[in-house]
Amino acid sequence: MSTVERLLRWLEIPINLLLWIALIAGFLMMIHVGADVTGRTAFNHPLQGTTEIVSGWYMVAICYLPWAWLTRNDNHIVAGIFERIGTAWFGYWVEVFVKIVMLVYVVIFAWQTGTRAVAQTRAGEVWEAAGGFIPVWPSRWALPVGAGLMAIYLVLRIIRDAGRGYRPEPNGLREGAL
Repeated sequence: MSTVERLLRWLEIPINLLLWIALIAGFLMMIHVGADVTGRTAFNHPLQGTTEIVSGWYMVAICYLPWAWLTRNDNHIVAGIFERIGTAWFGYWVEVFVKIVMLVYVVIFAWQTGTRAVAQTRAGEVWEAAGGFIPVWPSRWALPVGAGLMAIYLVLRIIRDAGRGYRPEPNGLREGAL
């Protein structure tokens, strides 16, 4: 097994960890919103800060932490129309090119959100809610962490795919095709 393959396997741990954190955040969001709706309708007493916590914490985790998992499973946007107009060899290299373009975007995104996370951490960013202030600066780190792990995974996949070269699949099926 090559070094790149070992690194890709090792990255499974943080990728799955971030996915589970996002899934737990989704579960907690459902419980939190359900408790808020129940409190508001049944007891005329909603939970304070639900909107701020949902948008500043749960949704951020749900949206950005699973990026590397999506990339690992090739569930991101693909240039399928271009793959169908050429040969399988052409489609393979289109996939590699799309990964390179995606890598450039994700690195810029990680860099920009990382600098913003540092600034908001230093400032101790908080959002005002009805009952006081809710610190949201830690959730700013979900963006560069999710994008950074995705970028690392993309680099390794590009190296593996470009280094391996095009290999026809048996029966003409590509990986992930049904």
